[in-house]
Amino acid sequence: MLASIEKVEGGYVARFDRPLKHSVEKVWAALTENDKLGKWMPNLQVEELRIGGTIKFDMKDGTGTFFDIEITDFEPYSVLEFKWGNDRVRFELYPKPEGCLLILKEFISTLTDHTSKDLSGWHVCLDVFSALLDGHFMDFPKGEWEKWHEKYVVAVNQLQ
Repeated sequence: MLASIEKVEGGYVARFDRPLKHSVEKVWAALTENDKLGKWMPNLQVEELRIGGTIKFDMKDGTGTFFDIEITDFEPYSVLEFKWGNDRVRFELYPKPEGCLLILKEFISTLTDHTSKDLSGWHVCLDVFSALLDGHFMDFPKGEWEKWHEKYVVAVNQLQ
């Protein structure tokens, strides 16, 4: 399902809702423990898990270039938010009887040509994340990204 994208004061919010059949503890571990995080988002590595802490982003472009991402909000087993360029990404977890609800929000200050790429990237990363939780490892499916990218181009263009 496509993320919902809405205009808000100061920009836009894209929201992905993913009901998961896994406990908050298991999902939190996949978001924050580097051995699990690296299996669905290999560019990220948590350095200090706290407000003001750091997540390292590896460009993975052969140059060995890393940059620091600041954690802007953090509540164990509930909220992880960090800067994402000029924007912010926020993961929220809500326990449910059958598992939990994962909500990913990207707070977007300005729509650009790159917005649809980021949104399709998050979409596919969440698919990989869900598969990993279900015990299935998969490489990043570029064909799926391309399919979703076309849909996000249309969705973003409708906002402009």
